[in-house]
Amino acid sequence: MRIGIDCRLGGSRHAGIGRYIENLILRLPLLDPAMTWVYFYYDDEQQKYWSAALAKAHNVEWVKTPVRHYSISEQLTMPGFFSRAKLDLLHIPHFNIPLFYPGRLIITIHDLLWHEYYGTQVTTLPQWQYWFKYVAYRWVTRMAILRAERVLVPAETIKQTVAKYFPRQLKKVVVTTEGASPTLVVSQARQSIARKTAKKHQLLYVGSLYPHKNLAVVIKALKELPTYQLVVVGARTVFQDQTKALVAAEGVSDQVTFAGFMPDEVLSQLFQTSLALVQPSLSEGFGLTGLEAMAAGIPLIASDIPIFREIYQTGAIFFDPHRPEDFIRAVRTVETTQLSSLIKTGQRIAAQYSWDAMAKETLRAYQEVAS
Repeated sequence: MRIGIDCRLGGSRHAGIGRYIENLILRLPLLDPAMTWVYFYYDDEQQKYWSAALAKAHNVEWVKTPVRHYSISEQLTMPGFFSRAKLDLLHIPHFNIPLFYPGRLIITIHDLLWHEYYGTQVTTLPQWQYWFKYVAYRWVTRMAILRAERVLVPAETIKQTVAKYFPRQLKKVVVTTEGASPTLVVSQARQSIARKTAKKHQLLYVGSLYPHKNLAVVIKALKELPTYQLVVVGARTVFQDQTKALVAAEGVSDQVTFAGFMPDEVLSQLFQTSLALVQPSLSEGFGLTGLEAMAAGIPLIASDIPIFREIYQTGAIFFDPHRPEDFIRAVRTVETTQLSSLIKTGQRIAAQYSWDAMAKETLRAYQEVAS
């Protein structure tokens, strides 16, 4: 059997979805050597790294597809790439299916964020362009969910969100939870040393700067936390100018550092030298960076929203994401709490999730469709 996976958005530079794709494709060939895995990649940098990691796997075919995602070209050219590969099943690990591809599909819906947060305030595009793309997004997402033989989601919360908008498709929704990157998990000895040298007033944020990420609540709170520093890590620069303008307007420019993209090896060190990771988001599909922080053994301050309650359970300090004063209360709690208990709880919860389990559940979905 030949199973194709669209890997163009793979890799840590593509944030959570990139980690998901990378961890999936590096495990599948070893889980089922009898399958032929056809990986459609974007550029040589991706393929070089992945092929080295899969050097012992002889059941992988690589197809270069330098086609930009979310583009008209994607809709016009990707069906040809997929059809020529003569696939028995195609997995699109996002909503952006090729509408003209006639073959069998499985998709992953990481969230339906843009169904719930929309309007010109959530984009940097001109108004006409935004609404054109938004209508296209709604149409393609609808067609993807209707056409797919399985819809993979990362959490029960997202399963219920899909059910809200597509109740008749619920029977084909499968939960495949995610996991923490092994490169971010360090030994107990190293954690102990790092915690002793951690900067007591350094907060860390890892992610994009879209409005729903709600970093504004942290920035506004910094005025009342004058001894604190916030380090912002992320490869995406969309909304960076607006965020920097807010930092300046709030008078906290000397408290915020925009560090850009960091590879996992460097990010792991930053985890260990920070007081806590902050996750102030109003909406998420899973909350991967928070899980990684818990696995790495640092405290997590997270917004009190359903998806975080599901994934983080009792391993985080929660706060009302609409109230800067409640974020301040959460920070003060970290200052005064016996952190060893919170950290151990977080690590125990993080250990419940793994990329290996995700890959196995995904393979099972492939096999069910094939049978």
